[in-house]
Amino acid sequence: MTEKEGIEQPNTLSSSAVENIQHMRRKQPSADELVSGILKGDITALSRAITLIESTNPTHESRANDVIKGCLPFANQSVRIGITGVPGVGKSTFIEAFGKHLTSLGKKVAVLTVDPSSTISHGSILGDKTRMEELVKDKNAFIRPSASGETLGGVARKTRESMIFCEAAGFDTIIIETVGVGQSETAVHSMVDFFLLLKISGAGDELQGIKRGIMEMADAIVINKADGDNVSKAKLAKTEFNRALHLFPAKKSGWIPTASTCSSYTKDGIEDVWNTISDYFKLVKENHYFEEKRKDQNQFWMIETINEQLKSNFYNHPLIEKLVEEKKKAVQNNEISPFAAAMSLLKKYFEKS
Repeated sequence: MTEKEGIEQPNTLSSSAVENIQHMRRKQPSADELVSGILKGDITALSRAITLIESTNPTHESRANDVIKGCLPFANQSVRIGITGVPGVGKSTFIEAFGKHLTSLGKKVAVLTVDPSSTISHGSILGDKTRMEELVKDKNAFIRPSASGETLGGVARKTRESMIFCEAAGFDTIIIETVGVGQSETAVHSMVDFFLLLKISGAGDELQGIKRGIMEMADAIVINKADGDNVSKAKLAKTEFNRALHLFPAKKSGWIPTASTCSSYTKDGIEDVWNTISDYFKLVKENHYFEEKRKDQNQFWMIETINEQLKSNFYNHPLIEKLVEEKKKAVQNNEISPFAAAMSLLKKYFEKS
């Protein structure tokens, strides 16, 4: 028997479409083209600029800096809201319900989410768009998931500068979702105007296991999933958190944090959350704390960037790369102390710099 040839499969794309895609891949837009697109509200240009920021390719750094420089005069016209909470608290569901409420008020909302990176494979699922099915379809919303990476909770430079692009593109409300673990809360708190802590009731002692630092950073606590059988538990948790919040020192902003309840499912309490945030912004803009905090944050991130750049330059130095491996073996074999090895490497680096 001889095998008959099957039917020839048609191309899934037309030849012209293939040519256009290949052309787009070959042609990298200039910094000026990206800036022009962002200022026109072009989502493709915005996405490509953020990809440029996230790139670890050293050749992209100069172009990324040019795009930031071009966008900076048109940024800083938004309110920035950080949202944190342990995994399972319903951050993505809350953000979708909250974001939809904001767009219904005529707001333009950009959501920058940070997905935890695996410490083994260094990969991320980046599934936030699939968890926000309604918001992702909203023409007045933009959702961008990013891998957390290994730097300060994964939200350092790339998230901070992504905010600048989003603001230049006309988004007036920026929401940053943290991974809810590690240093990410501290990093997000240092780049937003309002910090919201999400909690759920019925997960054991309501105040047990909460880091004091996170409670002190929070400008409001929202007990999520306050629906069905959880309503009474959520109200009890709200009372307990309000009592706890009164024990903390007064904030420099003059704002007194409060706890409230909401349901991302029924949408009950979502409007109240926005009203609380609006009251906060009214207060801090009147007493000028808003501008002072933004200035302090800019200084903080300048220093952080210097620290990160010095660290990157050190480890990427050809000589140091080789010496680090040698010192690691020497430390493992107890031939030299970790501190002496570190000082030796630093001395060699500054001699060669």
